[in-house]
Amino acid sequence: AFGMLSSRSVLQNVWINRLSHRTMATLWGWEESVNSYFSLRKKIEVVTRENEELSSAVRALQKELLRAGIDNPELSEGFTYTPATIVKMSRNNRLNYVILDKGSEDGVEPGDGIITSCGVVGIVDAVDAHLSYGQSSMNLYSKVSARIGHSGMVGPLSWDGRSSNKAKITDLPLHISVEKGDTVYTSGLSAIFPAGIPLGTTGELSIVNGATNELEVSLFQDYTAVRYVTLAKKERKEEISSLEELANTD
Repeated sequence: AFGMLSSRSVLQNVWINRLSHRTMATLWGWEESVNSYFSLRKKIEVVTRENEELSSAVRALQKELLRAGIDNPELSEGFTYTPATIVKMSRNNRLNYVILDKGSEDGVEPGDGIITSCGVVGIVDAVDAHLSYGQSSMNLYSKVSARIGHSGMVGPLSWDGRSSNKAKITDLPLHISVEKGDTVYTSGLSAIFPAGIPLGTTGELSIVNGATNELEVSLFQDYTAVRYVTLAKKERKEEISSLEELANTD
């Protein structure tokens, strides 16, 4: 019918051709959007790998600077790093978890730290050949050794149990004072996370049970959108654990 109509009149033929072109352009636009979406995912993965390669190169250079006697308190020696992608992450529970696409065949082990440039995401609990299961930092049992500023007080940082971007540092002495807006970093005083990862900024300081201070921290890490992470493995972790166990038995 469209063919007969278009052949009987030049005006109708032009109108039908325009409608056909618009329809095809719309369909092509949808197809291009879908292709761009999947292409973007691949590009993000490539950029993530390149970023990890650059980070590894920077860490290698930092080690050489340390060997040359050029000291920097933010350098974290003794860690190896593996990029990973989050397969699944719970966010609406009190004991949230995260599943990653890397496992034992990629060198992942229980106790490896899960980090990004914006903070700490969790700790690996269990692994199989190709996947790993971790305890999210949005978990009431999760604690990170944190330092206020580059050389300030150290205390355990934990999720506040309510907001996805709020945490608290507990067990701080009553005599300390903290300026609002100071940056909080990982302390490096554990075999899980390297030192100097920025975690968030300080907020209100309050007294708990009249005995210690509790500090509110606004986190940098957006747990609602995180997808690409890095697994941090402490070198010679077994030796450190053996020494810690020995010290605890004495």
